[in-house]
Amino acid sequence: MTVVDSVLARVPAPLRAVLLKHRELLKFAVVGATTFIIDNAIWYALKLTILVDKPATAKAIAVIVATIVSYVLNREWSFRTRGGRERRHEAALFFLFSGIGVLLYSLPVYVSRYWLDLEEPHVSRLTQEIADFTAGSIIGTLLAMFFRFWAFKRWVFPDELGNRRRKPIPDDPAAEELGHS
Repeated sequence: MTVVDSVLARVPAPLRAVLLKHRELLKFAVVGATTFIIDNAIWYALKLTILVDKPATAKAIAVIVATIVSYVLNREWSFRTRGGRERRHEAALFFLFSGIGVLLYSLPVYVSRYWLDLEEPHVSRLTQEIADFTAGSIIGTLLAMFFRFWAFKRWVFPDELGNRRRKPIPDDPAAEELGHS
């Protein structure tokens, strides 16, 4: 039994049915949470050390590293039952749409810092950091996440390759109802 199966076995049946129905989105969200941590760790490490005066550049670098990790995790876990494209074509589309995602991640930081002047000396260091976090880690992440999930399902991993490759949870009527038995 996988970790996911053991967790789902403890979830009430009505909620389990919803989770199973949106399994792909949930996996995408777990990958996103993982890469969110990677992204922010790298972003803050860069912007507080070698890229102090270039927070948008630091964010872009952090997102690029997190995107590489995201491709591997999404390809091998979130969308593993989809695809049908040649691997190079799939990777090219993934990185194209992720590149657009980098712009969406970075745009709110750019707006916050350079249009709204939410940077020192116009505001305090604490205000600047709160604005950076809100713009880059919340607004930018949400913009990019919704765009990327839509684009990945639509163009990168478009085709269902058949039944999901997972074993049903024993005595799981929700999985049977959804065709997972």
